[in-house]
Amino acid sequence: MKAMILAAGRGERLRPLTERIPKPMIPIGSEPLIIHQLRWLHRAGIRDIVINVHHLGEQIERGVGSGADQGVRVRYSREDDLLDTGGGVKRALPLLGPGPFAVLNGDIWTSYPFKNLARKRPQQAHLVLTPTPPHLSRSDFRLDGELVRRDGAVAAGNDLTYCGFGVLAPALFEHSPDGAFSLADLYFRAAAAGALTGEVFDGTWIDIGTPGQLKRVRRLTR
Repeated sequence: MKAMILAAGRGERLRPLTERIPKPMIPIGSEPLIIHQLRWLHRAGIRDIVINVHHLGEQIERGVGSGADQGVRVRYSREDDLLDTGGGVKRALPLLGPGPFAVLNGDIWTSYPFKNLARKRPQQAHLVLTPTPPHLSRSDFRLDGELVRRDGAVAAGNDLTYCGFGVLAPALFEHSPDGAFSLADLYFRAAAAGALTGEVFDGTWIDIGTPGQLKRVRRLTR
């Protein structure tokens, strides 16, 4: 299985820090966040990785290089215009091959065992979900057995949040638009069609979207 790390975004909520360093290159301990992520994937047996880049992407390419130092092979999908999560993955599909692949947001810190994803072969997508933490104002999903459901945008039945990683099949992108669009649109469509599976993970999971969340990760890794 191959994997894609989504690393093209601007990290607006972490400004001014992200005006000079892309979010995946922010140091966690003694190394950039994305280096930790590459090691997680390596330990899971995933060695071929695509990284999309846009904002300050040259810093990511210099810092990661070919991936050899982490025992992986890295290729880059360069975006002249920011394509959002869905458009970014769709552009990179030729690099990811015909089979299912793991996807990981480049701003996630987690203790999730990624070897679990390497075994998944979903029809369209398999998402890792977590009980919605207090700092988030909404939940998008619920789990019905292995099927991921969505009861409207803000229905009380939704109690789970997407962790920012999972396994996608190329079939998820059939009839998707060109240009920039969000993966969430495809997930919602797949959930409505009964083609989205998932699992609940209640271990360490932090979306490093704010200075407070960044401080939390750094405290955990001291």
